[in-house]
Amino acid sequence: MDPTSSSRARAWIITPGLTPERFATARNCGAAVALVDLEDSVAMPDKQLARTTAQQFFEHLGAGCTLGVRMNSPLTLEGAKDLVAMAAYAAKPDLVLVPKTESARDIELVAGVLDTAGYTPDIWALIETPRAFDRLPAILAAPRLGGVVFGSADYAATVRCSLGWDALLYPRSALINAATAAGIPAIDAPVYELDSPDALRREAEKAKELGFYGKGAVHPRHAAVINEVFMPTDDEIARARAIVAAGVNSGNGVTSVNGQMVGTPFFAAARALVAEVDRTP
Repeated sequence: MDPTSSSRARAWIITPGLTPERFATARNCGAAVALVDLEDSVAMPDKQLARTTAQQFFEHLGAGCTLGVRMNSPLTLEGAKDLVAMAAYAAKPDLVLVPKTESARDIELVAGVLDTAGYTPDIWALIETPRAFDRLPAILAAPRLGGVVFGSADYAATVRCSLGWDALLYPRSALINAATAAGIPAIDAPVYELDSPDALRREAEKAKELGFYGKGAVHPRHAAVINEVFMPTDDEIARARAIVAAGVNSGNGVTSVNGQMVGTPFFAAARALVAEVDRTP
């Protein structure tokens, strides 16, 4: 199995809107989602140039991944300008990531401006402030919300904590719980060390164990590591199939597989994994 296949990819990558020379690399690095950034990586005087340049990111057919944009907050003037610009793009983003989301209204505002009869982009919320975590159930109830992404850097800066896994375990756990309750996927924050594949792998493994669907990447070479970690291993798939079979044989009653007791929740998790694997080429 190819861990960089778009059907199995779980990495999200973002590239600055002012660097068109990097656009092709972001689109073709094997990430599931490639975003062009209009927010934090673009200085205020360069925002309009970034909006114009970013159009090129979406003008390529057959990219093999979902192409999106991280806009500025829709509650700011720059965010309003982003929405006007995107509405006029000839080739539009498939996905819009909304930063600093703190209410369902933020998502509704983006949908209200961009949605047309022929265009309804996938809208995701970047959850990165303490206030957002206090309001998670209300935010995640937004009808047009496709998923959530954890913004660790802004959260840690606001709380004044480190970016270490233990320091951010609470917001990660809270986000996974709320997203699961709402029935939407959650993507973990990236690792910001550019040249530490071992640190990236360790954190990606922890994110997978916690329940995240994928993880952000800050460099194209991070995508392959993330995809490999999040792709189910042959052992995980074989175990899931064995648990499914045990559920059938026991009539969904409590039984054991390789010395471990299994029951209803184990059957459900195993069936979900098998269904995902079998429907993915």
